Amino acid sequence: MPQIKLTFCLRRQPHLTPAQFHDYWLNSHGPLVRSHAAALGISRYVQTHRVETPFDAGLRGSRGAPEPFDGIAELWWADEAAFEASMRDPKAREAGKILLADEKTFIDLPRSPLWLNREHEIVG
Repeated sequence: MPQIKLTFCLRRQPHLTPAQFHDYWLNSHGPLVRSHAAALGISRYVQTHRVETPFDAGLRGSRGAPEPFDGIAELWWADEAAFEASMRDPKAREAGKILLADEKTFIDLPRSPLWLNREHEIVG
């Protein structure tokens, strides 16, 4: 069975500037995730940070798009069985609690959707 991925679209806490959010996420939370990767059973973790450009308003306006996310976090497991095993593992659950406590300090969780998914490459 192909890899399964968790996609987490992040919006920053309102009290943080974009620069503060991106710095904390990359330089504090990123290493924290790395330190718990084995316990979580993840095979890959990627942060995609929003870049502001002069084209942003035009891109959103041409599609009637909502406000952008500040970034996207992606976590991969080898397959669904590996993900399910991590959800049952006490060490993974403890790591998840630590990460969630940290996420609450910089992510606006109620406005940051997340879901499990599989990729289907269309253009390689």
